[in-house]
Amino acid sequence: MKLNVRKDDTVIVLSGKDKGKQGKVLAALPKKSKLIVEGVNKIKRHTKPSQKAPQGGIITKEAPLAACKVMVVCPACSKPTRVAKKEVNGKMVRVCKKCGEPLDQHK
Repeated sequence: MKLNVRKDDTVIVLSGKDKGKQGKVLAALPKKSKLIVEGVNKIKRHTKPSQKAPQGGIITKEAPLAACKVMVVCPACSKPTRVAKKEVNGKMVRVCKKCGEPLDQHK
């Protein structure tokens, strides 16, 4: 499934225990239709001592979140928005439905 959200986008969570939280997308998993968002959907993982973590113990990290539960925040108008596709200079660009500004402009 094609996702409207990409890595490094800022998103807001629409439902669940983290409703209203904003964060940056760390990874997009389009085959599973999930996202990993910074600071959202935290889980605790018990780990054995290893080369990476010689101490072991409990590690807190972000778990994947369903892509349908988030909405992209427009960098121009700072509002949560749906994503439209528009052709600009022969290229398809994602644009904000509210203000019409390109979402990929800052990259």
